[in-house]
Amino acid sequence: MEFQRARSDEQRLERRRQVLATAAAMLTEMPVAKLSLNELSRRIGLAKSNVLRYFESREAVLLELLQAEMHDWVAELEHATGGAAGTPRERGDGLAETLAASLAGRPVLCDLLAAQSAVLEHNISTEVAVRHKHAAWQNTQALIELVRRHLPELGAEGASRLAETTVLTAMAAWPCSHPSEALRAAYDSDPALAALRMDFTDLVRHTVEVTASGLLARQEPASARPAS
Repeated sequence: MEFQRARSDEQRLERRRQVLATAAAMLTEMPVAKLSLNELSRRIGLAKSNVLRYFESREAVLLELLQAEMHDWVAELEHATGGAAGTPRERGDGLAETLAASLAGRPVLCDLLAAQSAVLEHNISTEVAVRHKHAAWQNTQALIELVRRHLPELGAEGASRLAETTVLTAMAAWPCSHPSEALRAAYDSDPALAALRMDFTDLVRHTVEVTASGLLARQEPASARPAS
């Protein structure tokens, strides 16, 4: 594919979209760690120096994809959660199940989240970092509002804590639940070690359930608590 240099704002925007679309397609085939700027450039049909005209680094590309994935995830949750019924505990458990299952169904998002702090937020300029954090803040606020609608008993602070715990758990649980080939072989060969193998969905669901229950308990008025 032959590309001419983009000269108008519209052409530059289209080049950026092409870079992002190609990178997104690559992440359906390979983990974040395997996506290189050289291979991305080859698939687009541009020299690496030309790709760098539109994104300052590989990490800048992936950060933009991360926030697009987050936005799509929250939008999906808006439809998945619907109207909630039941006790606060039942609604909390239902929300935990929905959050865990929806995250498990988005491996690209989870892989990007897992790489965010240690990899993707490095090798970027302050300008890109500011843009990334603004987008992250907006996505987080949307998630908090969704949690708050589902569990109004938590209030703004409790909903914020539950949303943050959900994302942080996904960031940590994803690499732990996707071990290396050597570890998978070890788990398969020794039943005693197999118990250490983590299931992503179960881990996220259980953590969110426990967090929601704890936050709900802390919201009880003092009069409802047993005397010490």
